Amino acid sequence: MFQNYFKTAWRNLVRNRVFSAINIIGLAMGLASCMLIGLYVLDELSFDRFHDKSDRIVRVVFKGTMQGGKINESHVMPPTAAALKADYPEVLDATRIRQGGSPLILMDEKLFTDENLAFVDSNFFNVFTVPMIQGNPKTALLEPNSIVISRSTAEKFFGKTDPVGKLLNFKDWKATYKVNGVFQDIPANSHFGYDLLASMSTVPEARSNSWMVSEFFTYLVLPEGYDYKKLEAKLPQTVRKYMGPQLKQAMGVTLDEFRKKGNDIALHLQPLTDIHLHSDFTYDQNPNGDIRYVYIFGAVAVIMLIIACINFMNLSTAGSSKRAREVGVRKVMGSAKAELVWQFLIESVLLTSIALVLAAILCLVMLPLFNNLSGKNMEVQLNSIPQLVPSFLLFGLFVGIFAGSYPAFFLSSFKPVAVLKGGNSIKLSSFGKNIGLRSGLVVFQFFISITLMIGTTVVYQQLKYIKNKKIGYDKSQVLVIPAWALGKNETAFRDELQRDSRIERVSLSGYVPAGTSANNNYMVTPEDNVSQFVKTLRYEVDYDYIPTLGMEMADGRNFSKDYGTDSTGVIINETAAKTLGWKDNALTKSISHRTNEGTIITYRVIGVVKDFHFRSLHQAISPLVMTLSKGSGHIIVKTKTKEISGLLASMEKQWNSFKPDLPFTYSFLDERFNEVYKAEQKTGQILGVFAGLTIFVGCLGLFGLATFTAEQRTREIGVRKVLGASVAGIVALLSRDFLKLIAVAIVIALPVAWWMMNRWLQDFAYKIDIAWWMFAGAAVVSVIVALLTISYQSIKAALMNPVKSLRSE
Repeated sequence: MFQNYFKTAWRNLVRNRVFSAINIIGLAMGLASCMLIGLYVLDELSFDRFHDKSDRIVRVVFKGTMQGGKINESHVMPPTAAALKADYPEVLDATRIRQGGSPLILMDEKLFTDENLAFVDSNFFNVFTVPMIQGNPKTALLEPNSIVISRSTAEKFFGKTDPVGKLLNFKDWKATYKVNGVFQDIPANSHFGYDLLASMSTVPEARSNSWMVSEFFTYLVLPEGYDYKKLEAKLPQTVRKYMGPQLKQAMGVTLDEFRKKGNDIALHLQPLTDIHLHSDFTYDQNPNGDIRYVYIFGAVAVIMLIIACINFMNLSTAGSSKRAREVGVRKVMGSAKAELVWQFLIESVLLTSIALVLAAILCLVMLPLFNNLSGKNMEVQLNSIPQLVPSFLLFGLFVGIFAGSYPAFFLSSFKPVAVLKGGNSIKLSSFGKNIGLRSGLVVFQFFISITLMIGTTVVYQQLKYIKNKKIGYDKSQVLVIPAWALGKNETAFRDELQRDSRIERVSLSGYVPAGTSANNNYMVTPEDNVSQFVKTLRYEVDYDYIPTLGMEMADGRNFSKDYGTDSTGVIINETAAKTLGWKDNALTKSISHRTNEGTIITYRVIGVVKDFHFRSLHQAISPLVMTLSKGSGHIIVKTKTKEISGLLASMEKQWNSFKPDLPFTYSFLDERFNEVYKAEQKTGQILGVFAGLTIFVGCLGLFGLATFTAEQRTREIGVRKVLGASVAGIVALLSRDFLKLIAVAIVIALPVAWWMMNRWLQDFAYKIDIAWWMFAGAAVVSVIVALLTISYQSIKAALMNPVKSLRSE
């Protein structure tokens, strides 16, 4: 029996090639889109779950509020781990990570610098599941100047030679580390990724008892089933016990006095598996994701699948007139309704199976492009295919039954007497009874398409606003050169560049107002209100920093070599002036800063620089303090020429003349600025692609329905033409019903899209206003697309010979 079902299903598929092709293509595109986004969502949700204790590990973070801004740090103080383990029995283990950057490593006259290094406590491997290939994980990092390296790094450094016991020469640190082990490469779906792990006992700061500096990422292991919130509720005791006395020494106020002034500081806990998608810290070990985008893309995947299934239902029920006589004959010959349901479900599963195979091929072909679009590096492993096949088949069976269930029950419900009496009656009545459902499905499809179009438009307009917004400095034709490898020759290289006629200005500073820059909490006190504490960010700059970046002074002057006292001078931004209560009279005022050792340094305000965006536009401008320094880290070059290639070649030649350890590298300031909004750019691109796919799949269904409608009204069209109706009038008649559905979709989509995108924009401190034309544009595009989709069938039906139309009935 099942063999007969399949044979009949195949014959029906071949006989209705156009409808079958539309169904298969639409369903395949929907399935492929769902698969691609599903891979993305699963990858995002998998971060840090490979650790055996992932559900028991929490990270200690530091948060606070102070006048001038918030403290929101993912790292905490050196003694935090030891204090929490000693004070709370529920802390079974505690370990720390301190970033070490990418040091210069000299091996057999070869220089390596791309490897990321971190200092970790000796119990690191007891907390995190990072398998050791060679060496003892319990003892490998006990001794100072000991190190373990990743498998790929071992192959790069030593080839096939056993690395254990070998020495690594860290040139810039003037230190040698002994390799005590090799660990498996840390997976990409981890919130940290290091190639070298060095012993924490090497770092003097790791033994510090200071609760005023925070550079250590600290993790705790809790008992199974333990609610971390219970421990978090006890952490205020830790703050009072350890931080309170040191706060009094550093700032001259008690913790209670500090809080009475509206300030606060606190330790919090963050589950390990929440770090990647639920972090909003000013700095972290790796760029994190955003749970909102997981929700958005997950919703898009489900919607694409639903739309593809809706198309299937629409086209199957729309083609019911062609199967009416078949159903009638089968019922007269004794077929039960259940047998007919099985027949149509098998047809549905057959179509779905073909679409599923095509979708899998599309998914594999498009995966590299999607990786490039999403910034991922996902791949389907050959050894995982056997495990995926059962899920793949079950997924196809589910989609086939889900998409085919309604058409199966609908088609099998035809009454044989009505069908065999004369096909037209059943066609019209069936269409009339089910027009509501099909109309609702079309409305849903275009509601989603219009919503995605509006969302894409808003995202792109926000990115355009960010790109063109006046940010308080000139980022065009500005080169940023990492110069720390020059050492003492930084100043000499800068002076040589300054003599080049193609260069306008050069500055030397470690602080670049775009991309990743140094973050610090610099607490200052105004001279006229010694009880006030203001959190600022401190930039150490040279005399040329402000003019090189095209910043403007709101009041006062820049640092100048003509004033010997500028070493104790300070320039603040407008926000700092307002926060300190010096809106119009900041000049000649002074601020004080108390160091960790308790020493008070006083600076005199010599200028107020106009506010500029040194962080992303997600955040409001916060108070900033600039102090005079010789500068180091980056050479910032403002160029005059557009022939950058020749200038870069000259710069590289000058760079090489100093024989530095590293090759000449550079970046453009505007590119660093755009990199900050990479996540938004990816979101806009992905939304744009899937908005287009949604519209295309929706149009396939609309085309099929237009074809069916034209067939249903063949006789009516013939009668109207005989009575003198024009081609334009008939086209308008056939298009009117569909345009009504598009209009309903527009009315529903506009408020929903406004609400969703307004919520998205709230994450930006500086954002666009959602304009009316964004909605009007999406509405017009949807109408035009719908008209183009149905116009072919409408015009074809209107041009048909009326004699032939009437004969067809």
